[in-house]
Amino acid sequence: MPMKNKVKELIDSQGISIYEFRKRTGIANRTAYDLYHNSGQYPGPGVMDKICEAFNVQPGDILEYVKEPS
Repeated sequence: MPMKNKVKELIDSQGISIYEFRKRTGIANRTAYDLYHNSGQYPGPGVMDKICEAFNVQPGDILEYVKEPS
C-alpha cells in the first residue's frame, strides 16, 4: 500500500523551520530532516505520537494513501 508522509506540508503550513519542528516534537535531527525531505519515509509509532501531540493533529493528517497507477 503506497503512502506518503505529509510532514513537509505540516511544517510549511505552520510557517516554522525544520529546527523548530524538531524542538517542538523532540524527535532526532536526522529523523526530522528525513521526514521533511523524503515523503516516502514513514514515521514510526513513537515519532507519530510526538508529532500528533505537539501539533494536535491525527495520524491521517501526517500520512496519505496514494493510489498507484494501474
